[in-house]
Amino acid sequence: MTAAAAPDLRQRRKRINWQKALLIVTFAVVPLFLLALFTYVPFIKMIKFSFYDMSYTKNKGYVGFNNYLKIFKKDEYIGAMLLSLYYMAGAVVQLALALFFATLLSSGLRGGGIFKGIIFFPFLVNGIAIGYIFKFFYTRGFVLDTVLQAIGIPLDKLPYWLRDQSVNNWSLVFTSVWKYCGQNMVLFIGAIASIDPTLYEAATIDGANKWQQFRSIILPGIKTVFMLNLILSITGSLSAFEPAYVVGSMGANGTATFFIKIHQMAHVNNKVGMACAMAMVLMALIILFTIAQRLFFRYVMKDSDNTFNSKANKAKTLW
Repeated sequence: MTAAAAPDLRQRRKRINWQKALLIVTFAVVPLFLLALFTYVPFIKMIKFSFYDMSYTKNKGYVGFNNYLKIFKKDEYIGAMLLSLYYMAGAVVQLALALFFATLLSSGLRGGGIFKGIIFFPFLVNGIAIGYIFKFFYTRGFVLDTVLQAIGIPLDKLPYWLRDQSVNNWSLVFTSVWKYCGQNMVLFIGAIASIDPTLYEAATIDGANKWQQFRSIILPGIKTVFMLNLILSITGSLSAFEPAYVVGSMGANGTATFFIKIHQMAHVNNKVGMACAMAMVLMALIILFTIAQRLFFRYVMKDSDNTFNSKANKAKTLW
C-alpha cells in the first residue's frame, strides 16, 4: 500500500463509521421519540391529573390527595379491588393446569401435537369473541345447563351463572383460565425442552420417581419462565376487564372489577381526575405484587435452586 493510499483508506473508514453512527441514531431516535410521546408524556400527565378535580372539558382546580382518599373511603372501590382475588385464584389454577399439561406433553405422549393445538387454540381467539361465546354458554337453559341436566341435575337446582353473586365471578374467572392456559402451557413446554436431558438420566440412576424429578429438576429448571408467567397472570388479574365487561354485562350483578370502575369513572361519569387517581392506585398494587413475587422466588425457592444445581453437577460428573 502506498503512502497516498493510506490516508484515502482512513478517510473511507471514517466516512463509513459516521454513516453507521448516523444510521444507528436515526433508528434509535424515532422509537424513543414515539415511546416518550405515547407512553411517558401521557403517564406524567396522568400523575398530574390525579391531583385535580377535572373532566374532559373542565378543570375545577387542585384537590391534592382527596381523589386518593375517596378511593379508600368508598366500599364499592374496595370491593372492586377484592374481586381481583377471584382472578388471582383463577391464575393459580391456570398456571397449575398449564404446568401439568406441559409436563405431560413434554414426555413424548402420542398425539401430543394435536393436544397442544387444541389447548393453545383459545388464546388465538379474540377476547371479545370469547366473551360472547361464554355469555351464550352461561345463559339460562342453554349449553352449560343442558349438559348438567343431561347428567341428572334438574334446571331448578342450578344457579343463574351470571346473576347469582355467589357463583358469577367464578364463572367469569373460568373464561380467563380457558383462554390463557394454552399460552402458559406453550411457554412451559419451551422451558422444559431447554433442560439438559442428562439430569433426568442422573435422577433415574439415583432412583428418583416422576414426582421427584418434577420437583427437583423441572420446577427449578423453569423457575424463570414460571416467575414470568406468574407475574403476568397476577398483574392481569388485577387489571381484568374483558370477562366482566362482556360476559358480565359491563360489571352487572357485582362483577365490576377495579379496571371497569376506572372505565366507568372516566367515560361514563366523566371524572378524569378521579379515574387517573384510580389508575395510579392500580399501578401501585401491580408493583407491590410484582415485588412480593420476586421476594418469594428469591427466598422460598432458594432450596430448590440448590437441589437443581447439585443434580446438574452430579450429571456432569457422570456423563
